[in-house]
Amino acid sequence: MSDRLHQIVDLLVAAVIAGTSTFIWSFVLPTGLALTLAGMFAAMYYFSRNPWGSTRGEAYNEWIDDLYDRFLP
Repeated sequence: MSDRLHQIVDLLVAAVIAGTSTFIWSFVLPTGLALTLAGMFAAMYYFSRNPWGSTRGEAYNEWIDDLYDRFLP
């Protein structure tokens, strides 16, 4: 059950990334392009769990998992 809860939180974080990215990019880009970029950012986070594009992806993933374990049941 814990892994499923972590996956749900990952989806919520990806949704927040998509929403805020769309809002910010829509000021300088056409809406369709802003939505496409935001979707790409959200997918990059969700599928790789490496939101910063670093070669230290495992360290970030462990940090995110520790954070989830600390605050989620």
